[in-house]
Amino acid sequence: MIDVSLHQVLVALAVTTAAGLATGLGGLLVFTTKTPNARMLAFGLAFAGGAMVYVSLSEILNKSIASFTSVYGDAQGFSYGTLAFLSGVMLIVLIDRLIPNPHERLEADDPFFREHNREYIRRVGLLTAFAITAHNFPEGLATFFATLEDPSVGLPLAFAIAIHNIPEGIAIAVPVYYATENKRYAFVACLLSGLAEPVGAILGYAVLAPFLSEGMFGALFGIIAGVMVFLALDELLPAAKRYAKGHETVYGLVAGMAALAISLMLFKW
Repeated sequence: MIDVSLHQVLVALAVTTAAGLATGLGGLLVFTTKTPNARMLAFGLAFAGGAMVYVSLSEILNKSIASFTSVYGDAQGFSYGTLAFLSGVMLIVLIDRLIPNPHERLEADDPFFREHNREYIRRVGLLTAFAITAHNFPEGLATFFATLEDPSVGLPLAFAIAIHNIPEGIAIAVPVYYATENKRYAFVACLLSGLAEPVGAILGYAVLAPFLSEGMFGALFGIIAGVMVFLALDELLPAAKRYAKGHETVYGLVAGMAALAISLMLFKW
């Protein structure tokens, strides 16, 4: 069993909470701008996707393999890490099938939100908030355990997830605000959805803390890597492409990978 200090737990929880609260920032953007900048949104989503794919495949998956290898040896360690990665992919696929994450457009002037009655929009807002909240639980676990084991990996991952959470906040705030005409309700709905990340981290740690070991970390990191790669490819990049007017998706993807590569390199020094 691996000993983890209270300080490490609190730092990991603080990082996870900060990433989750970025959902509230997305809600604020709805009230401070007439419409979100579509091209900037496309770049930001692709940036987050590139960052998440890079850190997952270059660092988190390697940490899974290294943890398993320290217990089972090279061949089995690589195999178990790969299987954990694929298990993470299947886990988020299952969640996505049971609770589909909505992919409506996020602009405040989208005709979808103007052509339907207020009651229908209210239901859309509630369903959107519920779906995004459910998807935030595994993201919270990923950020928390990555930071707990190695802040140099957890912090860049939290940054990428925070960027990803901003448009999610817009997706929640727009229908709630249009249905209620109450900015406070819309903002609170965003915050509650974002708080699912630290709540998921606390629940996950409470369950797994007695079993933390090299093998457990190997399983967790493999699953986290699979979840993050799937989220990036299934949600962030397609959404970025929908908002792009030109090459914003490719530029954002490459910029996100480059930013994570440089930040990880600086952490090594």
